[in-house]
Amino acid sequence: MIYKRSSALFAEAEKVIPGGVNSPVRAFKGVGGTPIFVKEAKGAYLYDEDGNRLVDYINSWGPMILGHAYKPVVDAVVEKAQKGTSFGMPTEIETKIAELAVSMVPNIDKIRFVNSGTEACMSAVRLARGYTGKDKVIKFAGCYHGHSDSFLIQAGSGASTFGTPNSPGVTQGTAKDTLLAKYNDIDNVNALIESNKGEIACIIIEPVAGNMGCIPPKDGFLQALREVCNANNILLVFDEVMTGFRLSKGGAQELFNVKADIVCFGKVIGGGLPVGAFAARNEIMNHLAPLGPVYQAGTLSGNPLAMAAGLAMLKELNNDGDIFTRLEEKTKYLHEGISKVLVVNDVTHTINRVGSMISVHFDEGAVTDFDSSAYGNNDTFKKFFHGLLNEGVYIAPSAFETWFITDALSYKDLDFTIEAIDKVSKTL
Repeated sequence: MIYKRSSALFAEAEKVIPGGVNSPVRAFKGVGGTPIFVKEAKGAYLYDEDGNRLVDYINSWGPMILGHAYKPVVDAVVEKAQKGTSFGMPTEIETKIAELAVSMVPNIDKIRFVNSGTEACMSAVRLARGYTGKDKVIKFAGCYHGHSDSFLIQAGSGASTFGTPNSPGVTQGTAKDTLLAKYNDIDNVNALIESNKGEIACIIIEPVAGNMGCIPPKDGFLQALREVCNANNILLVFDEVMTGFRLSKGGAQELFNVKADIVCFGKVIGGGLPVGAFAARNEIMNHLAPLGPVYQAGTLSGNPLAMAAGLAMLKELNNDGDIFTRLEEKTKYLHEGISKVLVVNDVTHTINRVGSMISVHFDEGAVTDFDSSAYGNNDTFKKFFHGLLNEGVYIAPSAFETWFITDALSYKDLDFTIEAIDKVSKTL
């Protein structure tokens, strides 16, 4: 494919934007080459500045669960924009989306809307610390909870793509309060708790990891975390920025039947606009200002355009009884098709899948944590990425990112993708 226009635009962007991008993983540093500039998107397809059509498996890193430019969402945003774009005052639509979200998700009574997943996770941890009166936090190597200082300790995703999981600018004082555990290893968690007895405010986890590829929790792992939190007066925080309203109506809590104390949302809940949220039971959320002493605020929080997009998206998901089944069936079909052609072409691989999240790892071992995911970050992945790009299929430009399936993908699109992978795999 020809990318002259994208290359020219990237050269211009580099002059005025650090690295030419506003989020590092977009820069193709993990795979080499020049990033693709998108002109527009519709349904399952991206259309770049050179006129190429790409079948999209990023879907804005998750939000476009029903496809790009989904009409009910677009119509809701346009209608709301005609009445004003921001007020800095309460609006009725904030209550409407809050009521709907609370009705869809188990174990939450109140929800606070913010502007990003980073804000949601940062605020959730502050709330956990304020509620418990304790300072330390356990996170898992390879889990990414946004770029707040507390979380940039072996953070996965873009940080791993760049090989700098511990970002300069994060102070030792901040880092010492973040304890690092191994994903899917409850013994490791227990050891950390034992050596920091009475000091841990919360454990924060992606219930299905999406920032070291898609990594499911081992059977019983989340349940064991719930039990150890109960036994030690520790809050369990689920970062459902990816999984919320994607794996089921009630997200991972519903799918795995595990109740978290605080849940963070983003991506799908904003319908493609910048939205994050965090939610919990009344006794926890009532510690938040203006009811309680834990402060959090945001000028654009509850922005009417973002609330309109999110409300339209959640209504569609709530009213479609088959949506999550369809998504899982499409993802399973893709999984089986990819595996078949990779086996036929003798390409060593492992595929992980949960619901409509899937990732391909070019290593034969099971991928269960950050260390095992790193083996798939190799030259094979880079060739795979660029091969698919040339065939008109766009996946994440990093071995540490999950793919997201959208309902807009037809089985014809899935077959097109599998055929493209068959072609590319013959060259690997």
